[in-house]
Amino acid sequence: MTTLSAAPKRRLLNSLWGVIAWIAGIIFVFPVIWMVLTSFKQEQDAASNPPSWVFTPTLDQYVTVFDRNIMPFLLNSLMASVFSTLLVVVLATPAAYALSLRPVAKWTDALFFFISTKMMPAVAALLPLYLLVKNLGMLDNIWTMVILYSSMNLPLAVWMMRSFLLEVPREVLEAGEVDGASTITAIRRIILPIVSPGLAATALICFIFAWNEFFLAVNLTATNAGTAPIFLVGFISSEGLFLARLCAAATLVSLPVLIAGWVAQNKLVRGLSMGAVK
Repeated sequence: MTTLSAAPKRRLLNSLWGVIAWIAGIIFVFPVIWMVLTSFKQEQDAASNPPSWVFTPTLDQYVTVFDRNIMPFLLNSLMASVFSTLLVVVLATPAAYALSLRPVAKWTDALFFFISTKMMPAVAALLPLYLLVKNLGMLDNIWTMVILYSSMNLPLAVWMMRSFLLEVPREVLEAGEVDGASTITAIRRIILPIVSPGLAATALICFIFAWNEFFLAVNLTATNAGTAPIFLVGFISSEGLFLARLCAAATLVSLPVLIAGWVAQNKLVRGLSMGAVK
């Protein structure tokens, strides 16, 4: 009885893992595909049981969504997510530098403090936040959401950026110091180009978390600063059918995140620091 050699066995195993990966990918993506398909259905087709697989596509649901004036909500979410992400990156990078390449005293305590801010449930901080924001006259203000989203994502960004900065070869920094590079110059011209994939991954995650945040937005905003998740809730009703319209709105709300991920996909591959020292 013949046995397979090492190379065919390896190819067979790789093919098997490839099939498993495709199956897992389809399972995870299927809800998104079903959401998009449902958005092109009429409400009666979307609510049918069993689901209707054959239907006549229509854009009526998207027309209804735009008639409900979705653009201000999208712009509010875009503004809050982009500005909070930029603020987080600007603050997290020097903080991670001070906790990795040039560690400050008791840096472990500082790291624990950052992560401990994520241990308290958001609902426990809601009442103090609401009273503070109300007394400051910043209810239903988009800049309130920028500040809150920045504080929400900053601890995670510091931990992520620290893990990326730890991969920067020390020899590169020493070479920069020999050439007379200051700390700011070293961060801007040496460190950031090396950790740009990690920076992109951190920014993308912070953007997604800010874009999808619902709990603070639903309690601290109303008509002026309502975000995209708040707009989606407006379609849920106990009167009549709403599933197709909700799927159409959810598809539109998901597009900016998908576009951001597609633009940053080349930067999401880690390991550019390998081989930096010649």
